[in-house]
Amino acid sequence: MTPGAGVVVRSEEAPVPGTRFSSYLTSSTGRLIGLDVARGLAVFGMYAAHVGPEPTVGGAQGWLMEVARGRPATLFALLAGFSLVILTGRPEPKTGREGRQAMGRVLIRSAVLIGLGFALTTLDTPVDVILAAYGMLFVLALPLNRLPAGTLAVIAAATALVMPPVLYLLQVATEDGSWSDTVIALDPLARITGSDGFVELFVTGEYPVLTWFPFIMAGMVVARLDLTRPRVLGKVAVTGGALAVLGYGGSWLALRLVPGAQSAVAAATDGGSAASAWWSDTVGDPTAFTPYWLLVAAPHSQTTWSIVGNTGVALAVLALCFIATSRAALVRRPTSPIAAVGSIALTAYVGHIVAIWALGIDHLPDSAALPVLLGFIAVTTLLALAWTYGFRRGPLEYLMHAATTPARLIT
Repeated sequence: MTPGAGVVVRSEEAPVPGTRFSSYLTSSTGRLIGLDVARGLAVFGMYAAHVGPEPTVGGAQGWLMEVARGRPATLFALLAGFSLVILTGRPEPKTGREGRQAMGRVLIRSAVLIGLGFALTTLDTPVDVILAAYGMLFVLALPLNRLPAGTLAVIAAATALVMPPVLYLLQVATEDGSWSDTVIALDPLARITGSDGFVELFVTGEYPVLTWFPFIMAGMVVARLDLTRPRVLGKVAVTGGALAVLGYGGSWLALRLVPGAQSAVAAATDGGSAASAWWSDTVGDPTAFTPYWLLVAAPHSQTTWSIVGNTGVALAVLALCFIATSRAALVRRPTSPIAAVGSIALTAYVGHIVAIWALGIDHLPDSAALPVLLGFIAVTTLLALAWTYGFRRGPLEYLMHAATTPARLIT
């Protein structure tokens, strides 16, 4: 129970044995507090992106709303990689029967997330649901769960460099529709869900797993580190800051140094500003394909620059959450409501989509968006505090846990 807050945060997220510093990283029930705070911030960031004011309101509020575009989803993907390592064994991967059962639980979780993601999409809300992509990312990353941090870091860097141009070429190839239509027609997932199935998950969706794979790898890297050593967390934070500067700064330079880049990007989008394409979603969505788009670092642009920059932000936030919550009760108390939300993140995420559907919320005017956003945050926080006071997991987390129990039968 978090001191002074009454928040039950039990889980299998046992701390890595080490110095006395490790006792400050976890709750009395063994849950990693900084991880839950990061999850809670990611939840609130998604709320801001989905029901908050538009960044065009300007000022500090507009800047915060712009920061919430794309980056919270990136943080969630990175935290998914961290969670994958916890599920399969941290600090050492589980082996033998225990290892096979852990892999079985992950595969069941993946199937549930994919199904839940497509089910939420049928509600036809303005939200681009990311759960199906997360489920597929778990499947792709699972075979790599035994690799050391250094190897995982190399894979993260290599995929961040290679996958964006691969995705671009595949997206160009889908324009005529011939090969993609054939794949979709033969895809059982497409028939079951009434979507484009695996083509949507890998290529044409809002969260193509090809370019989101580096995020889950980065999370696995951090989970493999000895976070009981304060210097390690400091290095993660510095690395995150450096990657953010490299990603966004590199895009800023490229867009200005490459002749014709800004005009080509502006011509290929739906009326956005190419001047802000190095960090902002206000550049708009591409309506035509141009290789100059690969120089952009807008959060949803699926480019190398955006992957590097967004990964840097996520790493910095995660490290700072761990560092802040390691300062004993002085910081834990005010962050415990955020940690409560983070401990039931799946319920909080699904709940807000259902609420948007039930309330008929769609493109609120800025005058109404801020009160609605604050209302979502307040209600979710109060419900999370009340629920976690007496229960180990959130409602959907209990169902997910129950769904994975058949993995115990694996021998």
